[in-house]
Amino acid sequence: MAYLLGIDIGTTHSKAGLYHTDGTTAKVSKQKTITHYNREGHVYYNPKGLWDTICAAITEVTEEASEEIAVIGITSMAEAGLLIDRKTGTPKTEIIPWFDSRSKKEARFIEKESDPFERFQATGLHNSFKYGLAKLLWLRNQDVDVTREAVWLSVADFIAYKLTGKFGTDYTLAARTFAFDINKKTWDVPWIRNFGFNEDLFPDVKRSGAKLGEVQSNDLMSIGLRKGIPVAVSGHDHVCASLAAGVVKPGKVFDSMGTAETLVGILRSQCLSENEFQSGLSYGCHVLKDRMFWMGGNPNSGGSIEWIRSQLGSEPISYTEILDLLTKVKEGPTGILYFPYLSGSGAPLLNASVKGAFIGLQTSHKREDLLKAVLEGTAFEMECIRKAAERATGVHIDEKAVVGGGTHNSQWLQIKSDVSGCRLIVSEETEATLIGAALTAAIECGIYKEEESISVFPFIKRKEFVPTDSHHESYQRLYKDGYIKLQNAIRSYKIEEQ
Repeated sequence: MAYLLGIDIGTTHSKAGLYHTDGTTAKVSKQKTITHYNREGHVYYNPKGLWDTICAAITEVTEEASEEIAVIGITSMAEAGLLIDRKTGTPKTEIIPWFDSRSKKEARFIEKESDPFERFQATGLHNSFKYGLAKLLWLRNQDVDVTREAVWLSVADFIAYKLTGKFGTDYTLAARTFAFDINKKTWDVPWIRNFGFNEDLFPDVKRSGAKLGEVQSNDLMSIGLRKGIPVAVSGHDHVCASLAAGVVKPGKVFDSMGTAETLVGILRSQCLSENEFQSGLSYGCHVLKDRMFWMGGNPNSGGSIEWIRSQLGSEPISYTEILDLLTKVKEGPTGILYFPYLSGSGAPLLNASVKGAFIGLQTSHKREDLLKAVLEGTAFEMECIRKAAERATGVHIDEKAVVGGGTHNSQWLQIKSDVSGCRLIVSEETEATLIGAALTAAIECGIYKEEESISVFPFIKRKEFVPTDSHHESYQRLYKDGYIKLQNAIRSYKIEEQ
């Protein structure tokens, strides 16, 4: 029996997972993704440090492997990237994470260069500082020669390059540069040249999971990889994870609860219209053929919980304390509105400058009320996305397949169900992204047919949450009469950017 190897480079952790082709897990390794800050306060990852982290993860999962590895699939956070020297293969820059906002000024410049709707039709995206094009403009503004003889790679592309010696990416990650045409599935050359860049600044693009190359060197035997193993860039982490969750047809929705929280749905390939544009959601090529995805997210979902737990004690309160505190709060809405915009907001109302807020505080409120209000606010924000998706697709959403670290908080899950009125099916599998990376590569490389992959790695229910009708009615009133009505006021409050 052969193995599949999945690699997932995430915001807080990077992982490797070794899976038997019958769907059973051999071993998973979880390593910390080390975050650094430079003198200007910008966040970055060190390329060598990240490669060492991935090597450590691969070594751990392969050290007792008894069979050959059939394929390696790599997924990653979508917009993080770096420049590599084409001739020497050495990094020319640090890795800029998706959430680092240093390129806000460049994003505003990009906004003036094209009609937003036309750009949306080409890319499936609404302009943001997160995307690769804004990051490249920022890098060039620091060093005019930095892009010379260079190639821009996402972090998944970078790890694939380290394994194969070949530069390449997939459709889902290429699109997050804001320089890729999702209709033609090619780099948008006139748009790229508009900014004074050459199209060779970007790598070759293949279908998600297609073989990019093979493990190039016997030197990698030291981490358990023989020369010649096929390597693929599987693509955007949330899209890969949605595949593992069985979200392969319209009407099914995937909810990934992590530092950021994302909803992902599927639709048939189509030209994007004003309807999709007005939804505020992002769209792109799916990892499966002839399909697209829609996506919306809250970049401060689990991040809001990490923030509030650090505010409620001299040291961050433990997750056990969080659950204990939540048992002290009355059932139903707290009446406090929390707007989770600690670093701006995502789709459907994308705004990098909006600030977070609590509204409705009284002297009677205690720290457990604030804690629950944070959970409610993140649920309200995800409800905005669900309703936007329903309007855009015309498909009612009443069930979500849920994965991620947030699923360990049953109180949060019940609040999410009560707010949305949706049934939440929590997966028994904790590493959907890793499985999705391996599956995407295995499908494209001919190990499975698409329908076989879903049966080999089925979505197994761990727990189910259903809405309490009375609480759902109360939450919906608060959502409509409070949260939605106050959003414009919150968004109109501005602090001048420094």
